[in-house]
Amino acid sequence: MAAEQRKLLEQLMGAGASSRHAQLSITDPKICRSFLVGTCPHDLFTNTKQDLGPCPKIHSEPLKTEYESSADKAKHGFEYDYMRDMQKYIDECNRRIDAAQRRLEKTPDEIRQTNDLLKQISDLSRSINTGLLEISILGESGTITTAVTEFHKINVAKAAKEEKERDLKSAMFAEHT
Repeated sequence: MAAEQRKLLEQLMGAGASSRHAQLSITDPKICRSFLVGTCPHDLFTNTKQDLGPCPKIHSEPLKTEYESSADKAKHGFEYDYMRDMQKYIDECNRRIDAAQRRLEKTPDEIRQTNDLLKQISDLSRSINTGLLEISILGESGTITTAVTEFHKINVAKAAKEEKERDLKSAMFAEHT
């Protein structure tokens, strides 16, 4: 994407803009060596939390082409520098991932508490479903008073289930903040 933008910029600026790059050599410290070898880390993961921002060095397509066609690439040692820089970037990404995973890990007590809440919610759901079936049977048999009592029990169970679900959501939210 950055290369495409550079090409468009070169088209807009004309040949004069690229002529200043022509004065530079592959070994110039102003040239991005990572770009010459492969991909500049600044061009990776743009618009994400891992975005490094724009590269402070020059990305020159003609110099990249010159480097790729060069027979003495090993003389410059750019590949080694590129691999070292990319490994640093990978290590930093892995460090961030590990830190995020540590924040997400639950303690045994939190796991037990979550499992207890899930079991209670499951039990209340089964109780509600059984009660609804029982009300249906009681209504068909004509024992309305017993059906109304059972309906009241179901409403109490529904309220308890909703409370347990809120507790579960608050426990899950508290773990991630």
